[in-house]
Amino acid sequence: MSAHELPRPSVKAHIANHFINACISGALLQGACRDTLLNEARIPLDWVDRPDKLLTEQQLSDLIRAVWRFTRSEFMGLSPNICRRGVFALMAELACGAKTLGGMLRQSARFYRAVSDDLDIGLDPESDGSLVFYSLHLKHGGEDPNHLLQEFILLMWQRFASWLVGQQIPVASTSFAYSTPGHVKAYRAMFLGELQYEQDRCGFSMHPRFLQLPIVRNESELDSFLQDCPAVILRRPVADSSLQTHVKVLLQRHNLDSMPDLDDISQHLLITSRTLRRRLQDEGTSIRMIKESLRKDFAMKLLNNENLSIQEVAEQTGFAEPAAFCRAFKRWTGLSPMRWRKTSTS
Repeated sequence: MSAHELPRPSVKAHIANHFINACISGALLQGACRDTLLNEARIPLDWVDRPDKLLTEQQLSDLIRAVWRFTRSEFMGLSPNICRRGVFALMAELACGAKTLGGMLRQSARFYRAVSDDLDIGLDPESDGSLVFYSLHLKHGGEDPNHLLQEFILLMWQRFASWLVGQQIPVASTSFAYSTPGHVKAYRAMFLGELQYEQDRCGFSMHPRFLQLPIVRNESELDSFLQDCPAVILRRPVADSSLQTHVKVLLQRHNLDSMPDLDDISQHLLITSRTLRRRLQDEGTSIRMIKESLRKDFAMKLLNNENLSIQEVAEQTGFAEPAAFCRAFKRWTGLSPMRWRKTSTS
């Protein structure tokens, strides 16, 4: 799939039945008719409380839209305050004007702090400084007992942010300010990275270098994204259970100039170094090749950010000297960084 295409919808029913009641609970408290909401989403009325009946992405999307219409709120009646329809779209339009992912996250935080008292939202360094934490904490949990709104807000920002930069953001962990829910199995499919419960705030963590990723989407693409919401938010990222992907996820939590070596990675994955090397060879790769790939891919992303000099790209890609970076980049692509930048942006 091209980086500029929307995720493709899944026609397979895979969403837990739990989300029917979780989605409509706020609207029912405001006097909505349950049967009307279900009919608008083409969900059979007898599916309520039938755990064996799974939903498609489109069914849940249509149900959320029906709840939005009735409650006149993007918070679906699950918060004491109304968040008028169109607020997220307005934030998204403003976010597209940002140059980088970090700019978008900071801008969206400023926007929602100005229009809503319901979210503790903002970007902060974690205590050890190795990661940054984006808080998306719903302050009023009592109106959202099933955590549906909190889950959806976390999904919205993770999926929208990844779409804006044209790649899946390597989320290191997703945090929840409540205990493990009964539908935890759904969380493992919904959220990326380590799942942490009973935390002080809900949000997600990533390595700070990804804040430099440039925004690659334009206004016309944003229109398509918004027209496809919330279905596009509910679509699962493509799963990849290969060992090299597990290694890549681990490496992406570290600075590119201080990534762990074979022995450290094998200890983390609880396998021997010899086994790790052999299994990666079976997949046609190695630790060195994976590290090179991470540096190459990140460098190519940063070169699309015209505000960064070649020296800044070299430093953020883990090279002590720009000359060493230029030699490596020419080995990877056959072009110098400057020539590649001109070719890719022309």
